[in-house]
Amino acid sequence: MQKKHGWKIIAAAIIFMLAISGCATNTSKGTSGAAIGAATGAIAGQAIGRNTTGTLIGAAVGGLLGYIVGNEMDKFDQAQLNQVYESSPSHQRTQWVNPDSKRTYAVTPKPAYTQPSGQVCREAEILATVDGRPEKVVSTACRDNEGRWVIQK
Repeated sequence: MQKKHGWKIIAAAIIFMLAISGCATNTSKGTSGAAIGAATGAIAGQAIGRNTTGTLIGAAVGGLLGYIVGNEMDKFDQAQLNQVYESSPSHQRTQWVNPDSKRTYAVTPKPAYTQPSGQVCREAEILATVDGRPEKVVSTACRDNEGRWVIQK
């Protein structure tokens, strides 16, 4: 009877996670990856451990791994944006398509400026098409002590 009870908990958890992630409109890939990883980990943990402890450990490990993998996909866009800040001429649009998410981006950087603190910063207008909807954001990046661009907003 305990075996059937464990599988019911797993099934309910999976249905709950899928329902919640399906309703969310602005989840990150890291969050989605964590939900899928936790569900997969819970199934594997139950199959291997055949108890609640195994299920919980599997869910925790799967959630962590799913979050890491999901976030890794978004890093492609971060690397592209960093390249725009580093080398694109001011007022010249740079475009790309993320090969995994199929999201499109068009980024137009403005001239770099120096803050009163001496930190060099640069703004950029970002036009992104996410799930067929255009989104416009103005982002600011400043150089850190090693000279790398770090997104401020």
